[in-house]
Amino acid sequence: MQKIVFLFLTSLALNSYCQDTFSIVAADSLTREVGSAGASCVDLFQTSFTDDSFLGDLLPDTGAINSQASYIPANQTNARTRMRAGDTPAQIVSWLMANDVGSNSSVRQYGVVGFSGSNVSAMGFTGTNCMNYKNHVSGSINGIYYCIQGNILLGQMVLDSMESKFRNATGDLACRLMAAMQGAKMIGADTRCNTNNTSSLFAFLKVAQPIDAYGAPSFLISMRTHNGDSIEPIDSLQTIFNLQKSCLVSNVNELKSGPAFKLFPNPVSDDLTLRGNSSLVGSAYSITDLAGKKIMSGKIKQETTLIHTGNLPAGLYLLHVPGSKPQLFTKN
Repeated sequence: MQKIVFLFLTSLALNSYCQDTFSIVAADSLTREVGSAGASCVDLFQTSFTDDSFLGDLLPDTGAINSQASYIPANQTNARTRMRAGDTPAQIVSWLMANDVGSNSSVRQYGVVGFSGSNVSAMGFTGTNCMNYKNHVSGSINGIYYCIQGNILLGQMVLDSMESKFRNATGDLACRLMAAMQGAKMIGADTRCNTNNTSSLFAFLKVAQPIDAYGAPSFLISMRTHNGDSIEPIDSLQTIFNLQKSCLVSNVNELKSGPAFKLFPNPVSDDLTLRGNSSLVGSAYSITDLAGKKIMSGKIKQETTLIHTGNLPAGLYLLHVPGSKPQLFTKN
């Protein structure tokens, strides 16, 4: 019985005190998209969280909320309720400060953006007892309102770099959010990850269109790594991003994708099927992890080729064929 109680308390501590060290939340007044991105030096494999993006709450065509520092799900739920009731970001932050579930708003951090008719606004909050370095910045550009916040940071330069990259990026809201994440890609951005030689241990990015259902954003990518892997999750996130989106204003200079191929099933447990046209027969393929390390290779002997992946550890991988765009697959 004592062992069960200890395990419960340990799990509770991990889940109620999860730090999302740097994050950004944004809303586009023109497209009415809302988005969130963030990262932290928390090993999510050691927690019960299955959604890497749990700290960002997107309410399509309404707003978005990032809840971090000493994270408590009930505070996030209350913020969502207030947003659905029509409160502005400023009113939501004020309410959360006065009605903190743990009666200690000084250890919380929030970033909130929201629509009020055709108006958009952003509001941040950083509790005085959040871990240093801590701060938040907010602003707008071309009708896009944003709030960037962080704690346990290397310094103000992390937030400033994120803001600069976000404001100077080209492309849609997702492109700006990805640029902001790149702005935080520095060793020890979350100071706890200094010994891991990375900015963080997990990263996520998601954007909801106004017609999306709650909890099902049109665009959602994430990456989690183990402490000690020394794999930069923002680089891995960028790799996944590039496979799904282009941030080029013009496609005139975009490289041709080359011969296309399909992979299935995806996710895969054992045998992965590669299917392409006859031009691919005789070509070599390779499988790499998201850091670019080659895991295995082989030759495409016919239009439909089976690739045995049973020995691969669970995770995300890229399959490369010369002249074609790499494709991402998940190994269960």
